[in-house]
Amino acid sequence: MERHVRNDQDPGPMSRPSPRLAPQDWALLLALSLLWGASYFFSKVAVGELPPLTVVGVRVLAAAAALLFVCRLLGVALPLGRWRDFLGMGAINNVVPFALIFWAQTEIASGLASILNATTPFFTALLAHGLTRDERLTPSKVFGIGIGVAGVAVLVGLEALEGVGTSILPELACLAAAVSYAFAGIFARRRLKDVPPLAAAAGQLTASTAIALPIVALVDRPWTLAMPEAGTIGALLGLALLSTALGYAIYFRILARAGATNILLVTLLIPPSAVLLGVLILGERLEPHHLLGFTAIALGLAAIDGRVFGRLKRKRAAGDPGGPSLETAER
Repeated sequence: MERHVRNDQDPGPMSRPSPRLAPQDWALLLALSLLWGASYFFSKVAVGELPPLTVVGVRVLAAAAALLFVCRLLGVALPLGRWRDFLGMGAINNVVPFALIFWAQTEIASGLASILNATTPFFTALLAHGLTRDERLTPSKVFGIGIGVAGVAVLVGLEALEGVGTSILPELACLAAAVSYAFAGIFARRRLKDVPPLAAAAGQLTASTAIALPIVALVDRPWTLAMPEAGTIGALLGLALLSTALGYAIYFRILARAGATNILLVTLLIPPSAVLLGVLILGERLEPHHLLGFTAIALGLAAIDGRVFGRLKRKRAAGDPGGPSLETAER
């Protein structure tokens, strides 16, 4: 197997430029946002009939089984010596945030949950600044994340914020899930960068299953529950096979190429994807505030990516001989 140097062992300079999303990575990020946007529909149906922990257990079990089957079919081997890394990822990227968000959705509206979840890139950028060598926090990232989160709030509807502070524990649960996702992105880039994306996704979800099932059995005793209806079973399958199995295969592919902060920009794209799915599938109406939210999110993503603003700075520097140098303009 080809050897790679991990980020935490990389002696390179702290000021290396941050990785950026190539056009094909943006396409994958949009696809991932659609898959994870659909998870809000699936999970809302599932937790309407089943306890949140049971939904988590079924989700990771079915997703892990699907990915292990695909790995075997394609001849992709799981590096079993990395089980500690897989357990770590399974806990902080699946079991903990899934349980927190599913429980929160039983107490607060999905709109508020999605706004709180959209803070994930902010926490990721802060943590990556201190824990990685090539994902530094810049003014354009701070501005972009702030505008993006505001865009999500406008898109979902500012009325979703009216209840903020009335359900403190569920709201804190959503923020804790965002922090957990942030740690997971950085952990995966440091510890699983040399593992093929499909194997990393299968290993993480297998470890998640090993963690979740004993907890589900102890707390929910799912064998005592009534057989769910066909709609709930369909939602569970969609949640497991599309939003989770396929979603995490894409997640690890983008993560290996573009870094933790960039992959978690998907949380800014999930609400627009959910709105568009509602318009296309459910026949919902596209309102003016949706368009305003889309615009703000697009502006935020452009600021985080940096290329558009970098070109403007370079043009300004080229037009002003006494202005900053090209190197200064790109910082």
